[in-house]
Amino acid sequence: MYSNPVVTAIIFRGYSIMREGEGWIVFAWLMLLIAGIMGVIDGIMALSRSSFFTAYGAHYVASNLRTWGWIALIIGIVEILAAFSVMRGGGFGRWIGIIIASISMFIWLFWIPIVPFWALIIMFLDMLVIYGLAVYGGQRREA
Repeated sequence: MYSNPVVTAIIFRGYSIMREGEGWIVFAWLMLLIAGIMGVIDGIMALSRSSFFTAYGAHYVASNLRTWGWIALIIGIVEILAAFSVMRGGGFGRWIGIIIASISMFIWLFWIPIVPFWALIIMFLDMLVIYGLAVYGGQRREA
């Protein structure tokens, strides 16, 4: 099964190379990093007044495209910082990640009538991020 005899001996003796919940932390880190990068890209596209987001004559209920571009850009940067904090084991990333994933779940709840399958997938991924950060995001213990 394992080609390295040292790794095989360590695993068979009951020792673990990874910390408890390390997979959940890596998953949460990747999801926060991907969401942050996408937020930064969306923010930059909105700030450059790209026609990607608007059709001719589109009106916004609250503010305009530049305002939402700045909001998306700032949230994306905060998500990237939280992702790096999660990988270093910081509490900032843990709590910001939980808050952002919770807000994301709430926002995607309104998108269920429009894109039901995609909204449920994103909400499920947000729920997994919250679980990973809430359970394993604190003090890391050896397995």
